[in-house]
Amino acid sequence: MHIEFARFTPSDTERLVAFMTEEEWPFHAGTQDAETVRRRAGDGLYDDEDTRSFWVLADGEPAGLVRLQDLADDTPMFDLRIRKTWRGRGLGSRAVAWLTGHLFTELPHITRIEGTTRQDNHAMRAVFRRSGYAKEAHYRQAWPGQDGELHDSVGYAILRQDWASGKVTPPDWDDEPGD
Repeated sequence: MHIEFARFTPSDTERLVAFMTEEEWPFHAGTQDAETVRRRAGDGLYDDEDTRSFWVLADGEPAGLVRLQDLADDTPMFDLRIRKTWRGRGLGSRAVAWLTGHLFTELPHITRIEGTTRQDNHAMRAVFRRSGYAKEAHYRQAWPGQDGELHDSVGYAILRQDWASGKVTPPDWDDEPGD
């Protein structure tokens, strides 16, 4: 499978609308109706000075979308969506490897990259671990599901030095002061 990453442009808005509304996104809450997607695209949610989005093209087909956010900050975040028909084929791992290298190479001021997912999104959590990201946070009942149920969310990050060395340095989880 040949993978490419192509930058989203405002002329892609109708393709974005189809991508966002014709798929089920079980781990993403929020409105996915066509008018909301068009408005958000027009407002720069997918491409402005602080956000860049890229199509994940698999054999020329738009199989996913990567949205890089908070690019002026030293800790950007990302959102990754893979179409259902392309899930389970390693596309998520390849996309995270690409975006990690892209951000650290293109933006020398950043020190780390963060991503968050629902606790029950086991596939994405595995992608984070395979990609050298360390679990740094666990937020209880912080992620509203499409059904209104609250789910735990889990935060992962990679440090520039870990990316460069290929080693993961976990956070110090035993740092609570004694009583």
